[in-house]
Amino acid sequence: MTTIVEAAWHEMLATAGAPSLPTGSPQLEPFVELVRVAYDEPLLRQLYPWTGMWELHFSRCTESRYTWDIPYIRTLRDGRYCVEGPSRSSLRIAETDSAQAAIAAVVDRLPPHCGPAFIGSAEELDAYDEAQGSRRSFRCDGGGDMSREKL
Repeated sequence: MTTIVEAAWHEMLATAGAPSLPTGSPQLEPFVELVRVAYDEPLLRQLYPWTGMWELHFSRCTESRYTWDIPYIRTLRDGRYCVEGPSRSSLRIAETDSAQAAIAAVVDRLPPHCGPAFIGSAEELDAYDEAQGSRRSFRCDGGGDMSREKL
């Protein structure tokens, strides 16, 4: 695991239940549990974590614009989890009662050779993959989504 990825995970673990998050939200405790369970999964721990709107995302690169080729998990108001993606326009993959089941759904759908995270942006990762002769490249479409294109 790169130092950047490790630092991001440690910061996320330290701040997932921080006072800056909305107190009294029914999503807080399930979100904290989700972050802890995700960190315990070695395949996800080597990816760069990022969050927003009670969602936990995983990127194959460490800088924005992040990759959008891995499903993400949304914490629902009822304390359950929704696995979606990899893009916002993708269909819902699953709703689960446990963080463990949500994490398993993501791990089952990881693209081949998706870790460890590349130090840089999605565009830099794409250029690196092309230079290395990778068989598969993930390109930004301008809207934040990543589309798969065989080389």
